[in-house]
Amino acid sequence: MYTSHFINNYGYCPKSSIFEYRMTENQSVFLAKSGIKAHDLEHKRKISFNIQKYNDAVVKGKQQFANLDLARRKAKNVKWKTIENLDKYLEIFEKNFTARGGKVIWAEDADEALQAVLQICESKNAKQVVKAKSMVTEEIHLNDFLAKHNIESVETDLGEYIQQLDGEAPYHIVTPAMHKSKEDVAKVFHEKLGTAPNLSPTELTQIARKNLREKYITAEIGVTGGNFLLADVGGVCVTENEGNARLSTAFPKTHIAIVGIEKMLPSINDLSLFWPLLATYGTGQNVTVYNSIFLGPRQANETDGPEEMYVILLDNGRTNLLRPEVRESMYCIRCGSCFNACPVYKNIGGHAYGATYSGPIGSVITPHLKGMEEYKHLSYASSLCGNCTEVCPLKINIHEMLLENRHIAAEEESLNDFTENTAWKAWKIAMLNPKLMNIANAGIKNKVVNSLFKNSWALERNNLNFPAKTFNDLWKERSKQ
Repeated sequence: MYTSHFINNYGYCPKSSIFEYRMTENQSVFLAKSGIKAHDLEHKRKISFNIQKYNDAVVKGKQQFANLDLARRKAKNVKWKTIENLDKYLEIFEKNFTARGGKVIWAEDADEALQAVLQICESKNAKQVVKAKSMVTEEIHLNDFLAKHNIESVETDLGEYIQQLDGEAPYHIVTPAMHKSKEDVAKVFHEKLGTAPNLSPTELTQIARKNLREKYITAEIGVTGGNFLLADVGGVCVTENEGNARLSTAFPKTHIAIVGIEKMLPSINDLSLFWPLLATYGTGQNVTVYNSIFLGPRQANETDGPEEMYVILLDNGRTNLLRPEVRESMYCIRCGSCFNACPVYKNIGGHAYGATYSGPIGSVITPHLKGMEEYKHLSYASSLCGNCTEVCPLKINIHEMLLENRHIAAEEESLNDFTENTAWKAWKIAMLNPKLMNIANAGIKNKVVNSLFKNSWALERNNLNFPAKTFNDLWKERSKQ
């Protein structure tokens, strides 16, 4: 029997003494990890420093827009149109992509996507894969799967490469190694690659470049994700700052793009709006350094590109997000701005969530992608301050959807047990009936509340001290005067 927890303003969930209910393993791990990270001052210093650098850059990046609010509203309308007609646009994409010799594979879940990749690798006798940064491949755990079949999968994005060397999952969807300082990275290279222990960032980058360029040449298959899918031209867009995605698709003879179905855009003309928004809100740039559109395998009149190209369209629970209460979550362009604004994320970090997609938007979508019972707790890891919604380039109502998730868990799926429901009903009755609350004097209230919450609220704060006079008493005195 585990004990339920409240999440305080620091994102930490200390032990409570009043609600007892059985928690899933994911919940208990989340509580343990968040408790540790919330008190790790060095961890908080690193991510605060790195996030602030991004926030400062975003302020400058926004200046490129003559009317930023209009751009955001137009982008939201485009995604609204797309998701409302997603089935149609997916079919148009498939038709246009296959017309140029590309091959489309529909994957209902992670296992179907993994088996499709394995079949392609086996048909090519591939023993090595180079992979550009892709959160969807993290979602389906592609690297671990290929390793079990003796196929080496090498991360080519520098941040992902660092995380792979260190045996960690990405910490942030835009900056995978955000929680590491340059000294931490130097230590990882020293331990895993045998380099000198105090190399500079420039020297570390040169080592990574040398190691990875050898992999590009020898790999049989290149794997990418996709920032956007373009229905009208049958294109896959990949946005990056290092050029590693282009190298991963230029040298190998086969290119596999694994993309979530929600990444669809109706037209190539939409990129003039979405590319700048993604760059500005993600990294503060006017536009990302490398923006590529892949339209299929190399054509007869072309001199470069892969001989074969596959697009795996992945559902893996995404159609669960089509329900009206959380449909806006499918508008997300994965810029990461809500992470950088969230007071909870900035205190507990990305790894505490125990899911591929962390932060506010991850807390919205993960319960629907992986099961509400196992991940409903993520929707409670929020103060509902609304800052995530405020900074979202597409004005997605993230904090409202977190509240909707709580409602779905409690009312529709009945995931709260009898004890918890009873406790909250009692709390509601008390809050709606001031006379009941005013029966006891301040001394009794202090003793009862501080006793009940000694292992939760009071664990990080001073004891509550109720005033001798209630608001009702003060109001009556004021009225008499």
